[in-house]
Amino acid sequence: MQSEILVIGATGKTGKRVAQRLEARGLRVRHGTRRSETPFDWEQSDTWSAALRNIEIAYVAYSPDLAVPSAHGVIAAFVKAAEDAGLRRVVLLSQRNEARAQACEQLLKDSSMQWTILQPSWFAQNFSEGGFLEGVLSGEVSVPTSAVTEPFVDLEDLADVAVAALTEDGHAGKVYEITGSQLLTWDEAVGHIARASGRDVSFRPCTAEEFCGTLIAVGVPEQDASFVAALVEQILDGKNASITDGVQRALGREPKSFVHFCQDAQAQGCWQ
Repeated sequence: MQSEILVIGATGKTGKRVAQRLEARGLRVRHGTRRSETPFDWEQSDTWSAALRNIEIAYVAYSPDLAVPSAHGVIAAFVKAAEDAGLRRVVLLSQRNEARAQACEQLLKDSSMQWTILQPSWFAQNFSEGGFLEGVLSGEVSVPTSAVTEPFVDLEDLADVAVAALTEDGHAGKVYEITGSQLLTWDEAVGHIARASGRDVSFRPCTAEEFCGTLIAVGVPEQDASFVAALVEQILDGKNASITDGVQRALGREPKSFVHFCQDAQAQGCWQ
């Protein structure tokens, strides 16, 4: 019998899509979450051994974020635990142009395992099931950026790349920088959402301090809000305002457009 594939973060935005695709193919998936039958908790390293037992292939999404300063030590410990457990192939969800995330990537590159690294741009689904859904529903999306463009990536594409790397040969040792098919300002992206949804929603640029205050107002602890606001401002500083061919290299097809994402999200009732 084929061994299970471990999906760490199987209830997250990317992990749930990866797990669903694998299971739709009839593959056995071990869900790596705090509440799984065999739990996995990044903050409880004593859960890792059982979650990794008899696993040869894994999808790894670190929470809260590879850019968190403490992530490097956690990933270093995880890489050792994975090698000790006999993990053979690993697909890591990382970030574009983020130094701390790429320091974590290097730990994997220096390991004995076959690795594939995914470096996606900003998730389009942040507007439909993530942090900016509330803004869409309330009529105003606000982040610390203005005219900077972003190649928003559809998570359906990212999940397809992850599954290909988990199940096919030819992806070991590859870094896939994954973007959407077009560069959009946030104002343009929100305009597409407004047209697809029929909602009166607009974009307003703000400062990092204002963004931090908004997070605190909805219950995010002050220290976490400050970190997130600084990280978002850093991500949206223009360094990722370019389109790459990661989807084409991994899948041999073009990525989905942002308009296509909007149509799908509306059809699924995300903005009702």
